[in-house]
Amino acid sequence: MELKEYSLRLEALVVFRGLLQDPVVEALGRMLAQPTVSSCGEFCSRLFGHTTNWSRYLLARVLEEENLYVKALCTSQGADELLTQALDNELDFFTQLGKLARKDLTLPDFLPQWQVEEIDFSAEYKSRLADLHHTGYGIFARYKVFTVEDCQLVPVRHPDPQKLSELPGYEAERAKVIANTKALLEGRPANNVLLYGDAGTGKSSAIKAIANEFADQGLRLVEVKKNQLYQIPHLMDTLAANPLKFILFIDDLSFTANDDNFAALKAILEGSVGGRSHNIAVYATSNRRHLIKETLSDREGDDIHLSDTRQELMSLSARFGLTVTFGRPDRDRFALIVKELAGQFGIEEPFDRLLVKAEAFAIRAGGRSPRVARQFMELVYAGVL
Repeated sequence: MELKEYSLRLEALVVFRGLLQDPVVEALGRMLAQPTVSSCGEFCSRLFGHTTNWSRYLLARVLEEENLYVKALCTSQGADELLTQALDNELDFFTQLGKLARKDLTLPDFLPQWQVEEIDFSAEYKSRLADLHHTGYGIFARYKVFTVEDCQLVPVRHPDPQKLSELPGYEAERAKVIANTKALLEGRPANNVLLYGDAGTGKSSAIKAIANEFADQGLRLVEVKKNQLYQIPHLMDTLAANPLKFILFIDDLSFTANDDNFAALKAILEGSVGGRSHNIAVYATSNRRHLIKETLSDREGDDIHLSDTRQELMSLSARFGLTVTFGRPDRDRFALIVKELAGQFGIEEPFDRLLVKAEAFAIRAGGRSPRVARQFMELVYAGVL
């Protein structure tokens, strides 16, 4: 294929037109249109910022592209024949484009080479489509954790790498959340989950670790702040057609009696008029069992139907189908946590002496908790204690 034809085919992309916004592909287009020393140098500079293998770079972008075909495929109508034909034609073109080497350009030999290899883009892409419910597409293929800004998902480029194996002492509590998460991933009925308990007991860490554990099985985590709850119904409607499964994570949740976000959360938990989405569950943590900050004056207020109002406030936590309590550890559980963490950190100090120091540290820190145990172990590891 001549360079001019490569250039025309690239400009004519329909299904994968979004690739033209990729900086490396954009530089490639300029190089194909005008193969000069400058355009070749720019292409190499952008490519080498990621890899020296052009074939693999192009394949990764093609597999992750949020294109017209994959969007249609995830709807009830599916992709029609003309769209499928356009997909096949463009994948065949990528197979040829991925083999474009520096030697195919009539340019000076001092310009750098880039690697190419033989890749069947059609076979690779159809293999990805068959596993779409695990890998996802677009930003969901590149990233596993997201936050929300202005009703849009923003990827977290460096998420907390927390692992379940690093969280000793609350295996029974986490097992309930893990079982519910597996039900979500398998398409079985899954509950919204409230993790309630004392501060520092690992509630948030458990959710992050579970998200990391099952990311390869198609689970994505979306962290939502309380003041963003009103944005979530629209977001949930958007995610409902996605082949992946999502946890909406609300950390440290609590309300005042007249909080506007209270009604927003009720709407999220109860679902829209179209019913609750099968691929989304809400996981929240709180230090309050009933989520509402209530004062004595609230109880005595001037509401004529006070009991009805109080019942409505208290019923919010009941909308979480699964509530798991993370209580402050007793002496035995705290000792187990300290022992496990000592192994993780490679601390060889005699355990009896280490535990005495850990108990003393916990008293100064306000009480036993997994967080306090980890802080203690970090200080021991650093040689401070």
